[in-house]
Amino acid sequence: MTILLAILLGIFFGFALQRVGATNPQNIINMMRLKDLHLMKAIFFGIGVSSILLFLLMAVGVIDAGHLSVKSSYVGVIVGGAILGLGFAVAGYCPGTSLTALADGRKDALFFVGGGLLGALIYTLMYGSIQGTWLFNKIAGGKVMLATGSDKFQALLPMIPGTLLALIIGVIFMLIAWKLPDKA
Repeated sequence: MTILLAILLGIFFGFALQRVGATNPQNIINMMRLKDLHLMKAIFFGIGVSSILLFLLMAVGVIDAGHLSVKSSYVGVIVGGAILGLGFAVAGYCPGTSLTALADGRKDALFFVGGGLLGALIYTLMYGSIQGTWLFNKIAGGKVMLATGSDKFQALLPMIPGTLLALIIGVIFMLIAWKLPDKA
């Protein structure tokens, strides 16, 4: 049942990406250049809604918070995120949109997917030689959460309940989406 749910959610997510225009790299490039913000509005709204839904479903017990995984924060995540962001802005694809664009028949997405797989292979081959470097210095103790919500992880803001913070952040993201103009 779990794999079926994952497949259904993946199909829904791919459909949503295709419908909002995220499979067209020019739309993403225009968003990054702040020329056309309709895609940014969809992303912000999606983050807001999913944040609220996730934490509300955890609060009422539908989703077990123990299934959430908090990854360690370390310097390499910042470096890797910057590289991914640069590739995102130049190519007009991120991993999710490239796979959806590939399924949509875009041949240029094949090169992005291939490049991502090549980059993952290079990282895997280099991991042993870089694992002891500054790239793996932990930030704020490693596995931390912004607010409370799990006994397994330290909270940076322990005085704020995670559900409340998620609701606040979700509403802020939805308000930003609502207030952003379609064109800059």
